[in-house]
Amino acid sequence: MTRGKLLSVDEYAKGVLEGDRITLARAITLIESVNPTHNLLAEQLLDRVIKEAETRNTYRIAITGAPGVGKSTFIESFGYWLTQQNKKVAVLAIDPSSALSKGSILGDKTRMEKLSTSNAAFIRPSPAGETLGGVARKTRETIALIEAAGFDFILIETVGVGQSEIAARRMCDLFMLLLLPGAGDDLQGIKRGIVEMADLLVVNKADGDRKKLAAQAVNHYQSAVHLLSAHPGGWTPEVITASALENTGIEKIWNAILRYQHQTKTSGFWVKQRQKQAHHWLYNTIQEGLNTLFFEHPEVKTLLKQLEPQIIRGEKSPFAAAKNILDAFTANPLDNTSKTTTI
Repeated sequence: MTRGKLLSVDEYAKGVLEGDRITLARAITLIESVNPTHNLLAEQLLDRVIKEAETRNTYRIAITGAPGVGKSTFIESFGYWLTQQNKKVAVLAIDPSSALSKGSILGDKTRMEKLSTSNAAFIRPSPAGETLGGVARKTRETIALIEAAGFDFILIETVGVGQSEIAARRMCDLFMLLLLPGAGDDLQGIKRGIVEMADLLVVNKADGDRKKLAAQAVNHYQSAVHLLSAHPGGWTPEVITASALENTGIEKIWNAILRYQHQTKTSGFWVKQRQKQAHHWLYNTIQEGLNTLFFEHPEVKTLLKQLEPQIIRGEKSPFAAAKNILDAFTANPLDNTSKTTTI
């Protein structure tokens, strides 16, 4: 295998389905590419592996929290613990992106040194780009590849910068919120809506002098979750203390996850949630395709170049300009120089 050379769809599919981590990494790079040729190859690859991915029974956990709560340290501790239980674990670490370079700002997710040395683990850092919701643009497609590769768990570390985490919620089975000891959600910059989405709340860094504060935080959040709307799966969110630094509380978290799995699968919520996620993926992919089709339209490109200076100078309103551009597009939406649109 020549490094950097595109493989055939058969080669990508064979490597992914056999769980080869090098091929998996290259396949994810292909998925994330904005090159039209790569996009077409990526679509064919996904078509080849998607059915297998659906049979793998991979469990998806999104993990979020305010900056400084210790997400990476916790994920390494929890992920390594899972590997010790003979589980194959993949970590998708989504970094916020620089507006200038478009690359990851943190760029240090590979500091999960202990976990990264495990043959049962796969860690993939990805820049979030301009995507909101705490996930990267191609996270859903990446999840499908990882599931096809036969991993038992996918841990999705979201950006956790106070943006809406709805996108992450829509692609996971369990949404875990990490919290700091001694502070309510209003002090941590965490919106009430994120607390409402959480299936499991973990008060991290419950060690040393912070143990008492952590216990107080548990009481605070246990009272809060009982005031929230009932979970559609019949589950009551649990609040647990943990210390990723001292590796304490991990087994309690695991047992809570097992209880959640049992409850949601017994109630039928797990199946319904996966169906909703597939439905959302369909419409989101259509939106991405339409967005590409629109901005690659030659007349749209021409009008944007003409009208943007007029808007900046105040000679034309954004609303009128937008109508002109949309009218030009709807008059002949398939007038695209490439004649094909890939997503």
